[in-house]
Amino acid sequence: MYTDLVMDHFSNPRNVGTIADADGVGLEGNPVCGDLMKIFIKVKEDRIDDIKFQTFGCGAAIATSSMVTEMVKGKTLDEAMTITNRKVAEALGGLPSQKMHCSNLAADALHKAIEDYRTKTAAVAG
Repeated sequence: MYTDLVMDHFSNPRNVGTIADADGVGLEGNPVCGDLMKIFIKVKEDRIDDIKFQTFGCGAAIATSSMVTEMVKGKTLDEAMTITNRKVAEALGGLPSQKMHCSNLAADALHKAIEDYRTKTAAVAG
């Protein structure tokens, strides 16, 4: 049902935790399945310098959260905004169709963290 890569990211998730002084935080959840993801980012020179996540959910939700953090660390904010649910699933070698909503949550939480950062910096600059 799951690829070896999905199982690896579930069993050994990367970048788990919080960032106390995060520059941006994104929260996304699905009340139907009960998955909840929170992504924290630190930004330096318009790049994601550090990223952490906390996820409450199934194995696919944890794996997609872990993969998103690996995909965007060191990328510019604009590059990170191009990450889609499909790209996350492909990076994991595929997900069962009934678990695709998990990758939607990971990409959406990432985008919300970047939007949070941009809103905060625009308020300071403005």
